[in-house]
Amino acid sequence: MSRAAIRYAKAIIEIATESNNTTAVNNDMKTIVSAIKESEELKDFLSNPIVNGTVKMNALSEIFPSLQTETKGLFQLLLANKRFEILSAIATQFNNLFDIASGVEKAVVTTAVPLTAELEVLVKNKLKEFSSNTISITNVVDASIIGGFVLRIGDKQYNASVANKLQQLKREFTY
Repeated sequence: MSRAAIRYAKAIIEIATESNNTTAVNNDMKTIVSAIKESEELKDFLSNPIVNGTVKMNALSEIFPSLQTETKGLFQLLLANKRFEILSAIATQFNNLFDIASGVEKAVVTTAVPLTAELEVLVKNKLKEFSSNTISITNVVDASIIGGFVLRIGDKQYNASVANKLQQLKREFTY
């Protein structure tokens, strides 16, 4: 994450806070991140130095017609500073700052298969031990853990994977 993206995100969150519109702008930023992540063409278009900034601005206005004033202001700022290539990074950083301000922590749950409803309940119960904040869960599928799950929130980790249990048994037998 570039320092510039962080600075832009902080500035936009301050502007959105002053106008009491942070939730709507956060939704704009989520939409932008999602669109750029899903479209390699859009990502290449925004990072292409040959394409004129005004063309990029007009294209973004077409792609995202119903954005908040603050988000449109960000586009104007990026046009003036010729920095459209960091739009996705700015939007991601904005989402992170919004979550922090809202008391939401992010947890990454690694499982061998996608989370089921039962496993999600177990994970949410385990999360209550780590934090009293609201927690958003991201599921990463990694077959190498064999079964169970690895929960990571902030700098804390809880490893309840089969691979970890097997590794512990291996260590016990080698001593």
